[in-house]
Amino acid sequence: MAIELYELVGTEDRRFSPYCWRIRMALAHKGLEADIIPCRFTEKDKIAFSGGRTVPALRDGAAELTESWAIACYLEDTYADRPSLFGGDIGRAEARFINHWVDSTLHGTMIRPVVLDIHDHLDPVDQAYFRETREKRLGATLEEIQGQRDQVRPALNRSFRPLNALLKEQDFVCGDAPAYGDYIVFGAFQWVRSISPYAMVESDDPIHAWRERMLDLYDGLARSVTAYPS
Repeated sequence: MAIELYELVGTEDRRFSPYCWRIRMALAHKGLEADIIPCRFTEKDKIAFSGGRTVPALRDGAAELTESWAIACYLEDTYADRPSLFGGDIGRAEARFINHWVDSTLHGTMIRPVVLDIHDHLDPVDQAYFRETREKRLGATLEEIQGQRDQVRPALNRSFRPLNALLKEQDFVCGDAPAYGDYIVFGAFQWVRSISPYAMVESDDPIHAWRERMLDLYDGLARSVTAYPS
């Protein structure tokens, strides 16, 4: 039985979940094929098997999982004979830090300039759900939040400083070659690229060059989907 990966979908078959992109890239890193099953925000019945209410959700034979970190660890441990996502226990711990940093800091900054764009790329059945939950979470209307792009820009640039500094010194977050830490960070940039033309980084930023390298991985996996030009 093939691995099944359930991932978020918007209009025009836009696959925009940053968490799902982590696992898409992890599967490619491991050389594992999977059936990719689209799931809207409001189609939680599709992933009820996982015991969770969010994507990604993964089914691999008797194994049923939700939450990207748990799935990544499962893939690493279950398919230990394939290329490692972490490169050992120290690498796993470092990737865990990156996971927390992106979830708690980077995502919260990056969503604000594009939150209305996300809404506008959802099917109508999902738009009301997204508006209600995100306006409650962010404390203003989607229009007000995205309308403050210029005010948010300095904070956005500050949040990118450590990443730009790192990528000025090396090709990938994890060193000479990509690993799961790269996929965690890349998921955030692929998320934005999937639903908005907004330029998160300047074309001469080290992050931009790194993102282009990530888009080229695995025969252009992330470049081949519906998205705005990078």
